[in-house]
Amino acid sequence: MKKHKKEHHEEHIDETWLIPYADLLTLLLALFIILFASSQVDEKKYAKVMQGLNSAFNGGVSVFEESDTLSIDDISVNDVKNVNENGQDQNQALNDLINKEKQDMEAIKKRLDTFIAENGLTLQLQTNVTSDMLKITIQDYALFDSGKAVVKSEAQKLALIISEMLSMYPDYKVEVAGHTDNIPIKNNEFDSNWDLSSKRSLNFMKYLLRSNNINQARFRSIGYGEYQPIDTNGTLEGRAKNRRVEVNIIRNTIEAKTKTIIP
Repeated sequence: MKKHKKEHHEEHIDETWLIPYADLLTLLLALFIILFASSQVDEKKYAKVMQGLNSAFNGGVSVFEESDTLSIDDISVNDVKNVNENGQDQNQALNDLINKEKQDMEAIKKRLDTFIAENGLTLQLQTNVTSDMLKITIQDYALFDSGKAVVKSEAQKLALIISEMLSMYPDYKVEVAGHTDNIPIKNNEFDSNWDLSSKRSLNFMKYLLRSNNINQARFRSIGYGEYQPIDTNGTLEGRAKNRRVEVNIIRNTIEAKTKTIIP
């Protein structure tokens, strides 16, 4: 009787489980790709919101051309960081800042108007609040002798009063602007109206900066010469109005931007 040797065959492992496993890995990979892409879109949206707000807060349509931040205060920065995706918190934060600036500008104007009325200066000083700034207009004869840029002694007191008021509102930049009429000037001190307007604005600004509570980085002076008249240069009265110094307290937000910064 022949002995039959048992033949040993290798058992084949069932590999059908690899198919659903591979499908599962593929689905997980697709999920992570979708999540990653979604996070990138949100970052871009957030960056766009931040860019828009920075433009509105920092000089977008302001007299100042700087592209760096015109910060209101730390609260505004925190409001921006906590905006919701739908933009509702962003709108609320911006509206709150606009309202705060309105109140500040009106408060400064009220104080100045009271001072002007009590000291009989209504013909020499005017105040006006716009969507961009609070403009304090001072006629040149209230500050300087004709053709001169030396600030009168009584005008130095006025500069101190304005300076003290400005120190109470440290969040705003201030432009001191000199203007002349179109009558050419040329003497030993000034070659043109450019020189006269620039020197007048600088000299008056120096008195504004004498207050210890003023941050000088907020200020700048500029001379516009005869090129931004507010009245005709064809009459004596018109030319008198055009000869002036303006102290412009610049708003950090522009109301016209409220609806345009939301993506």
